[in-house]
Amino acid sequence: MRELLRTRGILVALLMGATTFGGWSLLLPVVPKAIADGGGSDAAAGASTAIFMAATVATQLKVPALLRRYGYRAVLALGCVLLGPPSLAFLWSTATGPALAISAVRGVGFGMVTVAGIGLLAELAPRNLLGRVTGANGVAIAAAQMIVLPLGLALYQAGSEAVVFVLGALIPTLSLVSISRLPAVPNPGLPAGRKGLPAAVLLIPCLSMLVASAAYGGMSSLLPIASEGRAAIAGFALSASAGAMLVGRYGAGVVADRIGGGRTLVPALVLVGAGMALVGLSVAGIGGDAALVVGAMAFGAGFGAVQNEALLTLLASAGPDRVGAASAAWNIAYDGGTGVGALALGVVAGALGYPAVFALSAIAALVVAPTALALRGAGPGSR
Repeated sequence: MRELLRTRGILVALLMGATTFGGWSLLLPVVPKAIADGGGSDAAAGASTAIFMAATVATQLKVPALLRRYGYRAVLALGCVLLGPPSLAFLWSTATGPALAISAVRGVGFGMVTVAGIGLLAELAPRNLLGRVTGANGVAIAAAQMIVLPLGLALYQAGSEAVVFVLGALIPTLSLVSISRLPAVPNPGLPAGRKGLPAAVLLIPCLSMLVASAAYGGMSSLLPIASEGRAAIAGFALSASAGAMLVGRYGAGVVADRIGGGRTLVPALVLVGAGMALVGLSVAGIGGDAALVVGAMAFGAGFGAVQNEALLTLLASAGPDRVGAASAAWNIAYDGGTGVGALALGVVAGALGYPAVFALSAIAALVVAPTALALRGAGPGSR
């Protein structure tokens, strides 16, 4: 009976992740484009994602303490309420000021959901299947993104802005149904009195996540704007990237369960860099739509593998008593990188043009790859 409840809890948590991230992903490329279409600058468009992620990261720092006090279900439920319904305010205005304020509120909800969701899965998953379970979570999220990323852009381009924002409010709210079916998990998060993870443990996985997620933030926020006149192919490229992310994340989990974590991190970073380079060439007019889609897929596969490798490394180093700290560190690197990438690369786009955005992302990933390899071989987490 206990194993049945554990399995059911994992399945319910995966469903919750799909609906929660689906609502987030639906509006991820739409809000920056709506700001740009309303006369906002590229930097303002990127700032909508940056503000969202800044609020997310600030919240994530507090989530382990919230989990200790209120438990997983309460934190997840409040997070979904803050992420979803405030999206209706975009019906009132997508001007820069109001849009940034709405994004900040939604970011608080996202911060609660991301840390609590990963922490819950780590609590429920058997140790020998942790790679597959975290990979399956990536599959659920990426499958939702494959559908909603192009759907949001397509509806927006068709003039159905109201429908997009209503769906952005409704989809995360559906997660409340899943949350009500979650099992109670005793002693969640970081136990009182325990410190977070040491810097030596955080360096490799968090640095890798930062550069890959920064590239993701730039691509998801700016590609629809950079591909003006090719909105359909930009939406398809984002969908293809999410599909490849699904394969990369689950594949890395299977490899980790069989031969140990950390084996695919460096090749994954190389894929991230190569993918961004191809996307940059396409935006510059070289390689056409084929380069855009292939580049997006290569990036997605690499980013998916980086996600799982980084998460498993942090969870293994943290141990069962510091799941909340590991989840918070991973999510902060992911979401902080996404926000910083969207803002910084939006500034780069305004100063140097869109091809420079993707070239810079490619260079960063390719620089970190050998660094990660050297540090992994020399650091305390080497295998």
